[in-house]
Amino acid sequence: MDSRRLEGFLAVVDAGSFTAAADELGVTQPAVSQAVAALERELGVPLFHRLGRGVRLTDAGEALALPARLAVRDVDAARRAVAGVRDLVVGRLELACLPTLAADPLAPLLGAFRARHGGVTVRLLDPEDTADALALVRTGRCELGLVADAGAAAPLVVTGLGTQSFLAALPPGALAPGPLRVEDLAEMPVVAPPVGSSSRDVLDAVLAAAGRVATVVVETAQREALLPLVAAGAGIAIVPAALAGPARLLGCVVADLDPPVSRPVCVVHRDAPLTPAAAAFLALALEPGGTRRVGPS
Repeated sequence: MDSRRLEGFLAVVDAGSFTAAADELGVTQPAVSQAVAALERELGVPLFHRLGRGVRLTDAGEALALPARLAVRDVDAARRAVAGVRDLVVGRLELACLPTLAADPLAPLLGAFRARHGGVTVRLLDPEDTADALALVRTGRCELGLVADAGAAAPLVVTGLGTQSFLAALPPGALAPGPLRVEDLAEMPVVAPPVGSSSRDVLDAVLAAAGRVATVVVETAQREALLPLVAAGAGIAIVPAALAGPARLLGCVVADLDPPVSRPVCVVHRDAPLTPAAAAFLALALEPGGTRRVGPS
């Protein structure tokens, strides 16, 4: 049954006449009469006894009144639920993010997003690498992916956000009078993530460009252990520039790299309409001055 016809029927029940119901609904009296007549044709029975200017429910009308009220309430609740998602009063955002992008740019972006849309919950998936993140988006496990290299993203839609810069974190007491040259980095013991991880790719690519390879003395998939290992003197590490502050707090010496090292950061999604929450997140990420350059230089 058409919910608007049911609303017209209930307005007549509550107001006691077609004219009063029309005034209540803000429509013309013929519009209410037509809605009720269409409902009666659909059900095959009269719903009202027409009594001059007033009406009285038939037995069929009495039987319909309560189910009609419940149906209209359910439809209204459905409309409000959808409106809540549309207006970002409620909803959910599912996003896959590389671990090295979680602190920056994701953390400040999600902080700003939650400040604007506090009713939207966020579910973060932790992909092993870029290929895993892209697969999560392609298969629909999540709607957005925050990755550093989207070269193999097709047929996903790729939106660039800026760049993420890197620096060297050295053990306490190390001499760092200026930027650390890549040639010198090749001679130092390195603490690094495993081969195949996005941040290891950065390290290997930088040294390969100089015709060198890294001397990895500690390899760990536990990225949160990199800076503590450096602080304990295990070696140096190449980390996102956003970790400069935490590195110094642990006593590490921080140095820029020569030449500077950075990589592009982008958001990927399927070539399909985004949910309101995902669209709002992407719009926030693209705001002027938002994340055009990721992390301090």
